[in-house]
Amino acid sequence: MDTKRLTSTPSAGDFGLLLVRLTFGLLMAGHGAQKLFGFFGGGGLTATGQGFARLGFRPGKLFAVIGGLSEFLGGLGFALGLLTPLAAAALIGVMINAMATVSGAHGLWDTNGGVEYSVCICVVALAVAAIGPGRLALDRFFPWGTGGWAEAGLALGLGGIGAAITLSL
Repeated sequence: MDTKRLTSTPSAGDFGLLLVRLTFGLLMAGHGAQKLFGFFGGGGLTATGQGFARLGFRPGKLFAVIGGLSEFLGGLGFALGLLTPLAAAALIGVMINAMATVSGAHGLWDTNGGVEYSVCICVVALAVAAIGPGRLALDRFFPWGTGGWAEAGLALGLGGIGAAITLSL
């Protein structure tokens, strides 16, 4: 284990990664809380389930739970730097689904309802999985806490597989 990673003073890069993780992670957790609990002006499970059903997901409420938990738990894990590759996979998977079912038909730019926002979240999640969450993360105690190709591949692969399974159902 890299003891320097555990004992050395955090760098400016570590603080930068913390800022990115907190911003994206907490916003995604909030987005999930809208779906699950109706917090922050969200519709809660009933309304979100109806929205998922209109998109063709049956039963809508079950898929609302899956999407909401992916955003909520993935966002919290990302913010804390806990199980970062899995948290990134959850965020990537839910954003691939959003692009495939909602925003993909509207082009790139968010002003037209496009994929811009979802692409940005996917890229940030993948980049943090590749770079590692930094020393100001709970993952610093684990082998995957430094990131790398394997962690990035796991995040992208599991996110893609999860999205494919969800979309095929």
